[in-house]
Amino acid sequence: MWVLWAFGSALCAGASSVLAKCGIRKTDSTLATALRTVVVLVMAWAVVLLAGAQKGIAAIPPAGWIFLVLSGLATGASWLCYFRALQLGDVNRVVPVDKLSTVLTILLAFAFLGEEPGAARLVCTAAIGAGSWLMAWQPGEGAPRPAAGHSWLFYALLSAFFAALTSILGKPGMAGIDSNLGTAIRTAVVLVMAWAVALATGRTAGLSAVSRKEGWFIALSGLATGGSWLCYFRALQLGPASAVAPIDKLSILVTVAFSRLALGERLSRRAAVGLALLVAGTLGMLAA
Repeated sequence: MWVLWAFGSALCAGASSVLAKCGIRKTDSTLATALRTVVVLVMAWAVVLLAGAQKGIAAIPPAGWIFLVLSGLATGASWLCYFRALQLGDVNRVVPVDKLSTVLTILLAFAFLGEEPGAARLVCTAAIGAGSWLMAWQPGEGAPRPAAGHSWLFYALLSAFFAALTSILGKPGMAGIDSNLGTAIRTAVVLVMAWAVALATGRTAGLSAVSRKEGWFIALSGLATGGSWLCYFRALQLGPASAVAPIDKLSILVTVAFSRLALGERLSRRAAVGLALLVAGTLGMLAA
């Protein structure tokens, strides 16, 4: 059953990236992150209240609270970096770099959760890394997006690192509690963090300038993210982190398809080979 939840997370996450890109053409990425987190929070707590899961708050142990808060902070940092990278670079290049979080998750799961990767899984990890590199870099380019320099790459790499921490910290934090409740608590942490950063950097001044069209895209991105989270952490609760994370990263197939239809971004032959390697490595994780 956890496999179905993981695939549901991938579908929603893939749609979220393209919707977010459409919502931050003019809107500041930090402000957009704060706005969409409001949508995710409302959605997450609505599910909790409908399921009556809020009764489990009192049963969360102190250690569980610590890991949930840390996981939420890691998620907030990943979001802020990811959407900044999306604003600076092409979706089809930012997303593959972000998928390197799979490699980091597997390494961290081995180091801190005791999940043995095995030789076959290490080969698949290498394929994912190679596929990400082929998609992000093109021959003869000093940077994948010269106009933006290396900035988008820096933020995308940071996003991957914090996303990996989210999975590792989320695993012990979700142990023994309802996955929907855990997701809602983590979202509240992300909300506080996102708005604190937006206020501290003066990004809230642009709130009145957000167009209705971009506002709708930001909201839809939040709904897709909320759906992805609910599915992802349910899968994480039921299955191994080193297997759930790779399935979730298949969202790149949805992202590539949507970015072609909505943004007109095309894959080069090199990038298509990279995508094939990335997907093959991800699927190989399930068989390993």
